[in-house]
Amino acid sequence: MAVYTDISDDELAKLLADYDLGQPLAFKGIAEGVSNSNFLLETEAGRFILTVYEARVAVEDLPFFLGLMRWLADRGFPSAAPVADRSGAVLKTVRGKPCAIVAFLPGLSVRRPTVAHCREAGEGLAALHRAAEGFGLRRANDLGQAAWAPMFAPLTEAAEGLKPGLAATIRADLARLAANWPSGLPQGVIHADYFPDNVFFRAGRFAGAIDFYFACEDALAYDVAVALNAWCFEADGSFNITAARALVSGYEAVRPLSAAERAALPVLAHGAAMRFFLTRLHDWGATPAGALVRPKDPLEYERKLAVHRSASDLVLFGDPA
Repeated sequence: MAVYTDISDDELAKLLADYDLGQPLAFKGIAEGVSNSNFLLETEAGRFILTVYEARVAVEDLPFFLGLMRWLADRGFPSAAPVADRSGAVLKTVRGKPCAIVAFLPGLSVRRPTVAHCREAGEGLAALHRAAEGFGLRRANDLGQAAWAPMFAPLTEAAEGLKPGLAATIRADLARLAANWPSGLPQGVIHADYFPDNVFFRAGRFAGAIDFYFACEDALAYDVAVALNAWCFEADGSFNITAARALVSGYEAVRPLSAAERAALPVLAHGAAMRFFLTRLHDWGATPAGALVRPKDPLEYERKLAVHRSASDLVLFGDPA
């Protein structure tokens, strides 16, 4: 989440006039994340999040994202459901940009997940995958393996600016991933951005997931790989196998992985690290001036790439404990 677009009191009042939410009581920007402008909105009807969709989000994808959030909420998964206006519309416009109001989801994210948090997060991810079954809309993963080499092509100088020789290393990684990327794995709707700041807990238990604006169809195990990278590396860059076992154990308590999915985890985790390295590298030099957001450091994921590159079977850690 972030704030790129300011909204005046008059613009907010005009937007809320279409809803049965009462008068606004509080309204403030949320200066976190990278993609959209987000505001905490409190009205006489309760607390909500107003999201203004910025350039990275394609308008044609919004029915998928908002529909998925409603689908999940209707099936008991704790997701922030979109709020419809009096006409039934959930997608609106403010400042000439698409926007939506969603229900406020209570809970807190954790900055330093424990092993117990990782297990809970794994259970939550599998519950998300189960709840998404049957969702009728489709969206391909436009940040999947096929997109990585074209994405990197204009970023070679930026990579060299981070670390001399890095461009050649990344090109070698991309070739290795292209040659070894798995096929035929179980597919479904994935979150694709299942990071600790997008997962909420209450009293140490999983309480919900937010920020579905990268959700798409892909291999379900790829979502597990994204989570392994996001939850199971320590601040010093080392991979925490105990945390990884807990995350996968939690996941498999709800949805067991197949043998093929487990065998694919190393290359999927390497690829997931590449995906986030590339988008962070792009954002490092492309954040709009004046935005209330700090771009995330691509070197964090460059270090994760190095771990996967040097220990390709690292996430094959045996039977989950």
